Amino acid sequence: MENRFDNIAKNWDKNQIHLQRTEAIAKALIKRCELNPRMKALEFGAGTGLLSFALKDYFSEITLMDSSVEMINTTKDKLIESGIKHLHPVFFDLEKNDYTEKTFDFIFSQMALHHVVDIEKILLKFHHLLNAGGQIAIADLYTEDGTFHDADFTGHYGFKPDNLATLMEEIGFHAIQHHPCFVINRMDENGSEKEFLIFLLTAKKETN
Repeated sequence: MENRFDNIAKNWDKNQIHLQRTEAIAKALIKRCELNPRMKALEFGAGTGLLSFALKDYFSEITLMDSSVEMINTTKDKLIESGIKHLHPVFFDLEKNDYTEKTFDFIFSQMALHHVVDIEKILLKFHHLLNAGGQIAIADLYTEDGTFHDADFTGHYGFKPDNLATLMEEIGFHAIQHHPCFVINRMDENGSEKEFLIFLLTAKKETN
């Protein structure tokens, strides 16, 4: 996964779908979550930081975590150009390692979870990294037929949000809700338009 994303990092923000999707997810997250500017957040699978940039005014600090070094480098360049000081890119593979530098009041991600091999393991890590009463927001694909990615894709073909919600309840999350928030339209090999739906799932960690 790292090499693929390394190769496309420089042009990631030029894709209008990426920009439109981020805008829709940010609006849905702001509407459905309880935000305040004292919160410290983590974006998992941050890529070039599009979602963190969109949400920068809602948090005191955001850690942008990604396992692609070129995505992180691109984010660093953007931050230098923008002069933003409270967004902090971190090159780190949370799937393979435990992050112990800090904990967070909020964790969010867009279109990253379906690349993760062990979903339960990463959700447990999210739960551990959240402070008591913390919140999580995950935007990702509804279950699809496998045509969203190239033939060599090895991740998940989207998710049924109810199944994710059940797993998250078992881990210790509560107040779980999910709603559709964006539609990606693509042409298939036959020239027909296909729709790929994106959901936003939100949840909280217990306060004690």
